[in-house]
Amino acid sequence: MASTKVKALVIGGRDFKEKDKLVELFTLEQGKLTVSMKGVRGEKAKMKFAKEVFCFGEYVLENTKGMNIVSQVEIIDNFFGLTSDIDKFYEASAIVDIVRKTLGVQANPQLFIETIKALKCLCYDNVKSLYVIDKFLINIFKAMGYSFLTSTCSSCSAKLGDIRYFNLGVGEIVCPSCKNGTCISISPACFSAMKILDQTDYEKLSTIRLAPSSEVEVYHLLEKNFEWRTGERFISALIS
Repeated sequence: MASTKVKALVIGGRDFKEKDKLVELFTLEQGKLTVSMKGVRGEKAKMKFAKEVFCFGEYVLENTKGMNIVSQVEIIDNFFGLTSDIDKFYEASAIVDIVRKTLGVQANPQLFIETIKALKCLCYDNVKSLYVIDKFLINIFKAMGYSFLTSTCSSCSAKLGDIRYFNLGVGEIVCPSCKNGTCISISPACFSAMKILDQTDYEKLSTIRLAPSSEVEVYHLLEKNFEWRTGERFISALIS
């Protein structure tokens, strides 16, 4: 029986049989895996905490009849603080949902490290709401090849002034002359806020303060861009 150890983050799961659970793992080494955790829904189960979303640890997998079964877990962090603060919980849940909807079948170490950094920052640092998910989305788009925080129009290369538009059709920023039907306007404060977020490491996000008027504008712009780039909508990071 083959045994494999993976570093993994729980990003989902569903109940199976009487006390088992099928758990969706985002692993550093193998990308997304669905594994079986036997008896973990029992009150005295030793690994019951390792089945919960946000749990990060080293999972030992035994391959039996084509199914990976978790035999042992060493928890690195359960990010418990995310479940005790409703704002952080919504934001963290949105980050995990973004991961589930962008992760392919192959390993993606860059996305894995990015996700762990984002969750650590959100859980342990005194960061204002939406800063972490906004930075996370900006970095996701950069990894996709969309470098839109430039000083020139992506279409005609003219220098951008205060009036600029985000072209959702191509995922880039354009000048008024290149505006078309898929463009939405971006305020100077919104553009400035995205630049600051882009240039600030997760470890330093707690030190910045953005203009209040731009915080939600940045989030909604990045949310729309994600939908255009992927064809998917992620769960909202805002409490309705």
